[in-house]
Amino acid sequence: MSLKFQRTFVGWLFILAPILVIFSFSFYPMIQAFLLSLQSGMGNHLEFVGFDNYIRLFKDPTFLAALKNTLIYLIFQVPIMLFLALILSVLLNYPGLKFKGFFRTAIFLPAVTSLVAYSVIFKYLFATDGLVNTFLQKFLFLPEPINWITDPFWAKITIIIAITWRWTGYNMVFYLAALQNIDREIYEAAKIDGASSIQQFFKITVPMLKPIILFTTITSTIGTLQLFDEVMNLTYGGPGNATLTISQYIYYLSFKYTPDFGYAATVSYVILILIVVLSFLQLKVTGDRNEKI
Repeated sequence: MSLKFQRTFVGWLFILAPILVIFSFSFYPMIQAFLLSLQSGMGNHLEFVGFDNYIRLFKDPTFLAALKNTLIYLIFQVPIMLFLALILSVLLNYPGLKFKGFFRTAIFLPAVTSLVAYSVIFKYLFATDGLVNTFLQKFLFLPEPINWITDPFWAKITIIIAITWRWTGYNMVFYLAALQNIDREIYEAAKIDGASSIQQFFKITVPMLKPIILFTTITSTIGTLQLFDEVMNLTYGGPGNATLTISQYIYYLSFKYTPDFGYAATVSYVILILIVVLSFLQLKVTGDRNEKI
């Protein structure tokens, strides 16, 4: 064998193992899930129904409620979280700030906290007689306690607060790492030219962080569309279906209701479609073909 052929052969041998792993654990399950979405039932009682499951989606009020709730979380929570993460990263990157390590660790700590543990704590904090209502009634003179968990509107607010508290520090780390790679001389030159802090933020910081902002937006979108743990532990999807998410509905279709794995696979493909469409739109709106994340 020629030297060129040997190198090519050995190279393919090295990448063959990861290719097989990726295909076995990613692409093959995706193909099987799509084939399952064309069927109805469970186990050995699966029946081929074609695209009836996809048509059924538009007539399913529970699915439509779950889709609406998930999109509400996405539209309101993701921008708030990323904006807070960006502001915190700028403040914690300030050269004269003392105790940087403490503040960075404290803000990032929720990201490594147990999901179940912090959900239980939030449930007690936002209970009718919990600490939050006690504080609001004592210092803001709230006439009566807010039903954070049992009221449809406030239950959504509670979920948004919980997700924001957990994942803001996680996204802040990405911004902070990117900020430390920006040459301080750029800010010094802008300051000499008379640029204010706000002008530096919008004219230097945001444009320089554009690839990272795009990256965190896409990953946060994916995470929110797959939201399950917080809702399951805080409100169980209630009251009614006021906080139900798509992932939680998939769980219910598979293990709580009369099992229908085919329809559950169909609903899971809705998440995939939403992720692909929204990621594509975000790349088109904010991305640059010449930029790489």
